Amino acid sequence: MSVKDLNKQVLGSISDNLGVNLLSLPKINKAVISVGLGNNKESKELVASIEKELALISGQKPRETKAKKSISGFKIREGQHIGYAVTLRGKRLWQFVEKMTAIVLPRVRDFDGISEKSIDKNGNLNFSIKEQTVFPEVKPDEAKCIWGMTITLTLSKKADHKLAKTYYKGLGLVFK
Repeated sequence: MSVKDLNKQVLGSISDNLGVNLLSLPKINKAVISVGLGNNKESKELVASIEKELALISGQKPRETKAKKSISGFKIREGQHIGYAVTLRGKRLWQFVEKMTAIVLPRVRDFDGISEKSIDKNGNLNFSIKEQTVFPEVKPDEAKCIWGMTITLTLSKKADHKLAKTYYKGLGLVFK
């Protein structure tokens, strides 16, 4: 069963349990994957490899993120390239969620679940992965550097913490 079918089944069961209309429940609207370059921003070779690997992981070309203002302590100037971001919707979103639940999160070393504090007041889920090598598309031998990413799953409607956690658990995400 695909995650999209599972999504419909989970929403149906939540709707029956709460006695609310199915259309009033929140659904995952988009996933945003963001990567900061950190100390790698000086090396064009490492920046190119990060962009290539992020494109492999997400299935689409990432967009560059620029600094909004200068911060002298971090040696960042306004407009300087400081990272990449990818927004996934539709078919690619559900493929990514399925890959996260079935392959990636079980491969994370010492993974005991996502913290419940990762769900914000609107029901969106934010969590980080420390290494890109847990994704099956990235070969650890060919990786030029190790980098992490932040993943945000955004819901279409505002949801309280309990409803959002029930929804994410139904999709297969594991919480502490």
